[in-house]
Amino acid sequence: VAVGQRITGTARPLPAIKAQDGTPDWNIIERLLKEWQPDEIIVGLPLNMDGTEQPLTARARKFANRIHGRFGVEVKLHDERLSTVEARSGLFEQGGYRALNKGKVDSAAAVIILESYFEQGY
Repeated sequence: VAVGQRITGTARPLPAIKAQDGTPDWNIIERLLKEWQPDEIIVGLPLNMDGTEQPLTARARKFANRIHGRFGVEVKLHDERLSTVEARSGLFEQGGYRALNKGKVDSAAAVIILESYFEQGY
């Protein structure tokens, strides 16, 4: 999870939200939405390197639709290709292997996805 400002084009990480058996913690998501009151939510869209869809693509679309349905906030999907690779590289440079826990990697990838979305001028 990350929050950002469209004006500055920057984002900062928030703690990752763990899903239980593929089900997100809707209470945490609701709390974050109340706290941050975003204009829109950007959900990373996992694609193959050639741009084709993969099994996780449908799950990301379903998650985005469920957020919109539950909370009525606008949700957009954004290509997340290589965001995890970039996140791991940056975290490793900062703290070696100790910095590579899944939560930190996921949060850093969320920052990369959101800033990439801003860079494309949306």
